[in-house]
Amino acid sequence: MKYTLSLLASLLLATVSAFAQWQPQKIGTSASFRAVSMAGSEVVWIGGTNGTFVRTADGGKTWQTGTVPEASACDFRDVQAIDAQTAFLMSAGPAEKGQARLYKTTDGGQTWSLQYQTQQTGVFFDGMDFWDNDHGIVFSDPVNNKWFILTTEDGGKTWQPVPESALPVMQPGEAAFAASGSSLAVQGKRNVWIASGGGTAGRVFRSTDRGKTWAVSATPLPAAEATGLFGMQFFSSKVGMVVGGNYKHEQQPGANAAISRDGGQTWQLVSPTNPAGLKEGVALLPADRLLTIGPSGTSLSADQGQTWQPLDTDGHHAVACVKGTCFAVGAKGKVSRQVFR
Repeated sequence: MKYTLSLLASLLLATVSAFAQWQPQKIGTSASFRAVSMAGSEVVWIGGTNGTFVRTADGGKTWQTGTVPEASACDFRDVQAIDAQTAFLMSAGPAEKGQARLYKTTDGGQTWSLQYQTQQTGVFFDGMDFWDNDHGIVFSDPVNNKWFILTTEDGGKTWQPVPESALPVMQPGEAAFAASGSSLAVQGKRNVWIASGGGTAGRVFRSTDRGKTWAVSATPLPAAEATGLFGMQFFSSKVGMVVGGNYKHEQQPGANAAISRDGGQTWQLVSPTNPAGLKEGVALLPADRLLTIGPSGTSLSADQGQTWQPLDTDGHHAVACVKGTCFAVGAKGKVSRQVFR
C-alpha cells in the first residue's frame, strides 16, 4: 500500500498522540507562568507572577521555587537560562510603576542582582533573549512610535539603547504581546526577530547585526486590538514560524500560523492548528516535527504545518524544548513535562 506524505504524517502523529501526554510537575506554588527556558535537557528556569522563579537542574526530578527579594510586584514574563547557576529574569509591566526590570543570578537563584530598571513612561518589556553568555537583547512596547530596544555585550552588566533612527516606524496600535517570552527570537550569533500585533497586520521585524539595524515584513496573519503574533521560533537562519490569534477569543478558529523560508523576509500561511484558536509558543521536535501550544491545547505537525494533529486540549502559555525534552507552563502553577521521541 502506498502512503502519501500527509497520511504518513498523520499516522506518525497519531502514534505520538496516543502515548505522549503532558506530565504535570509538582512545583508547590500558585504563581502563574508565561516564561520558560532550558539550558540543556536537564536545566530549566521558569518565571512567574509575584516575583516568582522556579528551577530544576535534574530534568524535573526535583524543583526549587523561590521569589526575588523586593520584587513581589514583578511579573516575570521572560527568562533566559544560561546554565544551572546562571539565569536572567525580565519583568513585564509599566515602567512608571517600577515594573520594567531585569535581574540576574549566578548562584542558582540564592541571590539576584537588579541589572536594569527604568521608569520611562511607555516602557513595557515584552521579550528578552541572548545569543551567548555576553550578548543579549530586550525590547519593549513602542515609545515615540518605535520599539524601545536595549542590548548588552557584557552579560547584562550594562545595557545600551538602540537609536530610534535605526528602527522602522510602527503602525497605529502596533505593539507586542508579553504572553510567552517568544515574541522575540534570536538565532546564530547575530540574527534577531520581533513579532508584533495590535496593528493592521501581524508583522515581523528582523535584524542581522544584533539589533543595530532593522527591516520589517508583513505576515498573512491578522492583527487588531487583541489579535496578532504571540510566539515565534527560528530553527535556522532561514526557516522560522510565527503563531498567534486573539487573546479575548482564545478558542476562535482561523489562520494562526505562518512559516518563512528566507529569514523572515516573506511569510506563507500554513494550515490552522488542531486544536484551533490562540497559539502562543512553537518549538521544533526531533524528525523536524513542530509543536505549538496555547490556551486551547497542543498541536503537532510532521509536515511543516500542512497538517496538524491534536495532542490534547490542556492549555499552556509557553514552551521550551531541547532534543525532544519539553517543558510547558501555564496559569496557577502549571508546569508540564514530556519527552517526544
